[in-house]
Amino acid sequence: TSVRAKLADPALRKGASPDDLAALETFYGARSESIWMTDMGFSSEAQAAIDEVLEADAWGLSSAAFDLPSAGDLPDSVDEQALGEIKLDLAILKYARHARGGRTDPSKLKNIDQKPALRDPKVVLAEIADAPQPEIYLQSLHPKHEQFRRLHQALLKARAETEAGAKPRDMQRIIVNMERWRWMPEDLGALYVQINIPEFMVYIVKNGKTIQTEKVVVGKPVYATPVFSADLKSIVFNPEWTVPSTIIREDLLPRLRGGGGGFFGGGSSILKQHKLNVNYNGKRVDPGSIDWNRVNMGAISFTQAPGPTNVLGKVKFLYPNRHSVYMHDTIKRELLNRDVRAEGHHCPRVANPGKVAATILAEDKGVPQAEIDRLLANGYNSAVTLNHRVPVHSTYFTAAVDGEGKVQSFADIYGLDGATAAAILGKEAKAEAVADNVEVKAPEVKPKPPKPSASPGPASGFSGAAP
Repeated sequence: TSVRAKLADPALRKGASPDDLAALETFYGARSESIWMTDMGFSSEAQAAIDEVLEADAWGLSSAAFDLPSAGDLPDSVDEQALGEIKLDLAILKYARHARGGRTDPSKLKNIDQKPALRDPKVVLAEIADAPQPEIYLQSLHPKHEQFRRLHQALLKARAETEAGAKPRDMQRIIVNMERWRWMPEDLGALYVQINIPEFMVYIVKNGKTIQTEKVVVGKPVYATPVFSADLKSIVFNPEWTVPSTIIREDLLPRLRGGGGGFFGGGSSILKQHKLNVNYNGKRVDPGSIDWNRVNMGAISFTQAPGPTNVLGKVKFLYPNRHSVYMHDTIKRELLNRDVRAEGHHCPRVANPGKVAATILAEDKGVPQAEIDRLLANGYNSAVTLNHRVPVHSTYFTAAVDGEGKVQSFADIYGLDGATAAAILGKEAKAEAVADNVEVKAPEVKPKPPKPSASPGPASGFSGAAP
């Protein structure tokens, strides 16, 4: 067909997604008729699709990103008809990608480990070709999450206020947080845990309804808690702590070598003071037999037995991930009384961990409260494996909308809003500093320069540091 022939035009292919072009070649290789053209020009369905893409800004996207044909044009040649058909197809496929978070690769942003679930362009073409109302189909490509829906309504309100001459502070923040919802899994889970870092809170959600809320302490900016999703596999009572490599390198080893170090404090008796065991190639050894200035530290590990001084407290929640981050109890409970709860290393520390464990295990496998109390009290290190999928979502939402439509804002403690806005809007955007959950913005902390031996990529520097 003329469409297949036009797809070979180098000028048309320039700048187009290779996946989109391949999908078009497959799609039109199996059919001879047009989707969008009639003898009179673009069909009414094509006009509806064009109009919907032009409304992209109302969804927090940018209509300027799409090279659309004019719906009013009347192509006067077969070649121009094919060009109009392909341009609309490419705009639709790009819209589908942007609607699902494909404007930028979030994993290239600092502290973000997420991969949006983009729709297969071949599937998009097949579905929109069969859709009686293509504009409704395009709207359906956006996330279905309740918070995304509320943020969308808040954006429409903010846009209306802007057109009326107001300057709502929340416009950019809303768009940034809508984008973050595009990066989330489509299925959050029937039962899931959400740690919202800027809010310093954790939620347990069942069938879309919050059933428990607790405070959390997250990592300070230099040891930021990463953004990712992973499935909770087990809950460990009276856990043993393995000291993470960052704490060994930056705090523990300098003490053992007679220098400084900020996490533990104290002097050469640091191991005895914190009841740390030393292991060489997995076997426990006498620390007095080690020359700390010459030993191969790759063979050394430090562990802390369960007990009242264990930095993990009484409970830890294991959701395996490449950052070695997990949520746990804390012995520094005074931190939970602060407004800005960004302290220590990467792992989030939760209030009432026994209650959190009880809620999850009751929902997952019917474990009674008495059994939880027994596991907590006996002092033995023991793990309870979950029967069902319970995702843990470590998120970074600086805006949420309550049931009455009010936008609530949270402190951008890691300074990610500006970078995210710049990535998706294609310009240097100013971050919103105002937040409702704290009176002042959390102080900026410049990250330490990476060690020369640090591995590259977004995971570099992360560890399971507990305190």
